[in-house]
Amino acid sequence: VQLQASGGGLVQAGGSLRLSCAASESSYITIDMAWFRQAPGKEREFVAAIRGSGGGTWYGDPAKGRFTIARDNAKSTMYLHMNRLKPEDTAVYYCAAGEVELLADITKYAYWGQGTQVTVSS
Repeated sequence: VQLQASGGGLVQAGGSLRLSCAASESSYITIDMAWFRQAPGKEREFVAAIRGSGGGTWYGDPAKGRFTIARDNAKSTMYLHMNRLKPEDTAVYYCAAGEVELLADITKYAYWGQGTQVTVSS
């Protein structure tokens, strides 16, 4: 599975962005998918994930209450809707896919997109 992330950009604090992650294969609908992010000088951290089976979602602390993860199986695409953005949300956002038990476990995702830069100005 190849993943293509897009939708990043520069936004003012309080604004919104929608990230997209397009998968190369329609069979991805059975695969768990997630967003991680990495800020300069920091480790990559879990943002949100969605189950391939059942569509259950899970959010990391930075995303709770502000971000929403979703997937459109017909388009083989996953989304991350980000609202009320803060300067500390500035990072490269990566999408990932795999069959994982613990959705927040970065080591279990086999497929990664190239990342898309999100910059939030104060």
